[in-house]
Amino acid sequence: MASMRLLAIIAILVQGLVNGDSHELPSFDPELAVAKVWEVAEGKVGPDVKVFNVVDFGAKPDGTTISTINFIRAFKEACNHNGRAMLVIPEGNFLLGSMLLSGPCTFQPPLMVQFNGNLLPQGSTSTAENADWITFMNFNGLFISGKGTINGLGEKEAWKAVCDGCRRKAANLKLIKLNDVLISGITSVNAKGFHMMISVCNNFVITNVNISAPDESPNTDGIHMSKTNKVRISNSTIGTGDDCVSMIHGTTNVTVENVKCGPGHGFSIGSLGHYDAEFDVFGITVRNCSLAYTENGARIKTYRNESPSKASGIIFQDLTMDHVKNPILIDQEYATIPGSVDSKVLISDVEFSNIRGTTISKIAVVLACSQSFPCKGITLKDIHLEYTGDPDHNEDTPFSSNCTNVKVNYIGEQLPPPCA
Repeated sequence: MASMRLLAIIAILVQGLVNGDSHELPSFDPELAVAKVWEVAEGKVGPDVKVFNVVDFGAKPDGTTISTINFIRAFKEACNHNGRAMLVIPEGNFLLGSMLLSGPCTFQPPLMVQFNGNLLPQGSTSTAENADWITFMNFNGLFISGKGTINGLGEKEAWKAVCDGCRRKAANLKLIKLNDVLISGITSVNAKGFHMMISVCNNFVITNVNISAPDESPNTDGIHMSKTNKVRISNSTIGTGDDCVSMIHGTTNVTVENVKCGPGHGFSIGSLGHYDAEFDVFGITVRNCSLAYTENGARIKTYRNESPSKASGIIFQDLTMDHVKNPILIDQEYATIPGSVDSKVLISDVEFSNIRGTTISKIAVVLACSQSFPCKGITLKDIHLEYTGDPDHNEDTPFSSNCTNVKVNYIGEQLPPPCA
């Protein structure tokens, strides 16, 4: 039965890719997808799959021998194979520098990656800036599954080099210009920068991943995406020093569900309005998730800048907050600088529904919208948050909400009380 599911998925993917319709790529059945990636993790892929084991290409699982070129050679052989292919990263510790694993490829999609080893960076600072660490780019069909770990060792040097204007530090895993991607089971630890960075992609399923870094680690977003369509993130644990999931310009049709977030900065849409000619954001749903001891809960943030765009069709639903500082937040004054203008990002059709738990803030709901482009269609439904901060702190300040440049549609229970 498992092999039949595997063949069915591959047939659907191949049919969609052969048809060449880049605008209507096939949708994954999540249950089949999860079954498929675990088959990859266990190596149950059938006799017609050619295996490309990085050890056979000279990679050493000893944690001291640099194996970058060996990984690249194994990938290139798999990429150029004219049939079904699986790249195998076995158990052991592999020392790697920055590497680009790029197509176009000739394999019969998807490329399967059985990932059970531990990846360590070559040197503590070699990938600190200017280059991402492990990048998959420019092909269709990628299934990564296993119990492997990507350890960026950001605590060694990268996190110490914090400064204004510094370039973004290396992502553990960068996925760019890819279609039809499944990632399951893997762990990402202590990235120098983002843990997973997704850009210009279509059709993603990320499930059962574990992402962790200390709460003081700078800019270590768990999953960060831009200009990407059709993403589902589920059944995962993410705790970092920044956003658990961040969605910036051009992110569309994303579902995040059953994710445990904390520590970190919560689930964030934005920052938006940062770059010229940004693409709109729409169709974002975050539901059935929990947040514990995070800076923010459900957040939309935009720069005060001249760049216009729109963010719409956003749902935050069935979220549990545990000692969250800013459980519900729209911030259109993010990173205000002298001489800046009102945000030109129009936020509309946003629903916060069944948000419950505790907060350490006396002002638990903040909706600070743009004066020039006020928020439209904002709904708060069944909100129940209780203050659990220092009882002696601001004891004369009521538990409340703060709203500017927005008219809110209130439905059901509202704690804290609605804005006046």
